[in-house]
Amino acid sequence: MTHHDDARFDDLVAQLGDGDSKDLFRLLLERGMQDLIDAELTATIGAELHERTDTRTNHRNGARQRTLSTPAGDIELRIPKLRVGSFFPSLLEPRRRVDQALWAVIMTAYITGTSTRKVDDLVRALGCESGVSKSTVSRICKGIDDEVAVFRTRPLDHIAMPYVYLDATYIKARNNHRIVSRAVVVATAVTADGNREVLGLDVGDSEDEVFWTAFLRTLRDRGLDGVRLVISDAHAGLKAAVARVFAGASWQRCKVHLARNVLATVNAAHKDMVAATVRTIYAQPDPAAIRTHLHDVVTMLEPRFPIAAEILASAEGDVTAFAAFPRAHWRKIASTNPLVRINKELKRRSNVVGIFPDDASVVRLVGAVLLEQHDEWAVAERRYLSEESMALIDADPEEVTTTENPELPAA
Repeated sequence: MTHHDDARFDDLVAQLGDGDSKDLFRLLLERGMQDLIDAELTATIGAELHERTDTRTNHRNGARQRTLSTPAGDIELRIPKLRVGSFFPSLLEPRRRVDQALWAVIMTAYITGTSTRKVDDLVRALGCESGVSKSTVSRICKGIDDEVAVFRTRPLDHIAMPYVYLDATYIKARNNHRIVSRAVVVATAVTADGNREVLGLDVGDSEDEVFWTAFLRTLRDRGLDGVRLVISDAHAGLKAAVARVFAGASWQRCKVHLARNVLATVNAAHKDMVAATVRTIYAQPDPAAIRTHLHDVVTMLEPRFPIAAEILASAEGDVTAFAAFPRAHWRKIASTNPLVRINKELKRRSNVVGIFPDDASVVRLVGAVLLEQHDEWAVAERRYLSEESMALIDADPEEVTTTENPELPAA
């Protein structure tokens, strides 16, 4: 729909007024959009509801609700789900909820007087040349905040979650009339059936042990259970919090962060060589070979790069924790790369805002992005890890390292 179409639509809604006619128009719009979505689904799978045809390629499998804000008011749509694969109507934008959250953050900054030249340009680009109604911003913010609040506090006791990923990123926000860096921490997990979920997020002053401990305890209090391995960087506060809250779980130091720590002690001329040497540790066929090769690498580096060798030797137990689990999982549990990709998306979205007006705005936008990611994982065509391989977590790692894994060829 073009800007001219949007203007004509807004004029039509304004002419209807706030009475029954406007409500009727909203209901007609809702019904019309739902009919278009259902028609697109029928064309996609080749069959009407309960219809038997030779051209059917898939089956309906329930639906999920989605709220869409329009000038006529909020309408509720049902997005059908498929038994195999996923479906999203071309009529809607995949990240509509995130776009609303971004819009609300910008509008909040504009109203509270914290706008900059960049924010003013964004406001004009959104069609708000002369400002925006506070009631409109409040309505949109409340809807998003309610969704994010439910998402952040939902129970986590529906299934065991053996693998938990933790990481943090930093976003600029105003706090007590000062612009400061706010730590945004995020937790994701792989469930016992091999699917992924976003567990939660929080915003704080820094990544100290007190903050991380409080965050992890909220996850545990919501029912997070069955944690066997926590994957994160080697931040001291985070490591201590994991040991305190998830007693009995192993901790895997992210191999990417370890490599950065090691390479920081090596001169530029030898970084590629040392990086390639360290990577060979993770290419070994079984746990015993991994530990043996790590010792060999330490011995090899010690004469010329003693500090790098010391970092690697002292981290032996932490960087090889992944080897106690099925080999089919090694590549995906040795680092926090899956969570790093999410943080990149958070940065991309937050860079549009620049400086957030408050922590509530940070939670609103970050929560909306994470909620959309969680929904995408829920309808993903493939599991992150196969259900069969997840059943091997409690087996002897020496007996399952030869398990066939199409994504990870034997070294």
